[in-house]
Amino acid sequence: MIPEEWMVRSIGDVFFVEAGGDMDYSRSVIIQDERHPFPIYSNAITNRGLHGFSSYGDHPSGSITVTARGTLGAANYRDHDFTAIGRVLVLVPKISLDGRFFAEYLNNCVSFAVESTGVPQLTAPQISKYRVPVPPIDEQRAIAAALSDVDALISSLDKLIAKKRDIKQAAMQQLLTGRRRLPGFYGEWEKRRLGDITELRKERIDPQADGAGEFCVELEHIASGAGQLMGDASASSQVSMKSIFHTGDVLFGKLRAYLRKYWLADRGGVCSTEFWVLAANHQIVIPEFLFYLVATEEFISMASMAYGTHMPRSDWNLARDYRLELPGLDEQRAIASVLSDMDAEIEALERRRDKTRLLKQGMMQELLTGRVRLV
Repeated sequence: MIPEEWMVRSIGDVFFVEAGGDMDYSRSVIIQDERHPFPIYSNAITNRGLHGFSSYGDHPSGSITVTARGTLGAANYRDHDFTAIGRVLVLVPKISLDGRFFAEYLNNCVSFAVESTGVPQLTAPQISKYRVPVPPIDEQRAIAAALSDVDALISSLDKLIAKKRDIKQAAMQQLLTGRRRLPGFYGEWEKRRLGDITELRKERIDPQADGAGEFCVELEHIASGAGQLMGDASASSQVSMKSIFHTGDVLFGKLRAYLRKYWLADRGGVCSTEFWVLAANHQIVIPEFLFYLVATEEFISMASMAYGTHMPRSDWNLARDYRLELPGLDEQRAIASVLSDMDAEIEALERRRDKTRLLKQGMMQELLTGRVRLV
């Protein structure tokens, strides 16, 4: 159901549909320069399909590119002349329209059918048959502008989050090494071995024989580089031995590919045996400070020392002799508090960004179908 004022047309009625051509390597480069100003777009998702730059643009500004092999139907509006190569399709407007509206509609309201076996493909004749709503041009522009404003807000939040993460990373490098001291703290830090400040828990449990409770953390439950849980940590499908951890323990992924998976346990439970379960020596180090220590580039570099050729794992026998300098407990608490406040600010921005994405999703469902009309 769409408003009466909106027309319904096939894509072939409102767009010329063209396929990408062969790449002219003699007129193409990887990095844009004055002689090669035109972007080259291929049938890809990464970086919005950008493949390089050419000295010619064979498709006009205002067109839409659509992926047509593998992942079908990922549409991008292009506000500049460009070159298209490979299996990507290009929709060039036949009539006066706002391509941003139709790119959003294709991405969110159209499901392209796979008409052949093997690798999914979409041809120019196939896409030309799909029908789309065509609001009046002023309404197209208004809808596109509203959605574009929300995209701009999401993009600005992404950039701000990245900046805050960089600031926190720099603060960690300064505060956790003593290069920068917080006001009121003086004196030398004490040299310690990792094995002196933390103990590796080795308690194991067989979920099938002994039961393992309702909370189980696997590698996939921890966001890489963020120190946060994600997804549903459940014990429902446990079929292998698990490690036991307690509140305040630090979990650290010991597989080479997962060294940036770390978490400060806020409750007890069980976890994959592919974690180190580190119990802080509370007389020397607080758990929060230990958590930030394992997140430093220095610690991760040390842990990257591995053994074996299949699924290399960090060796605790080497790691426990890792030497570091440690401040007193009061300074540890102060440093951990500063870094925790930074984490809280980043998490608040991430929640705001996620809510904005949900807002845009709701707006698209209403505006692109005409259920809600802009004044």
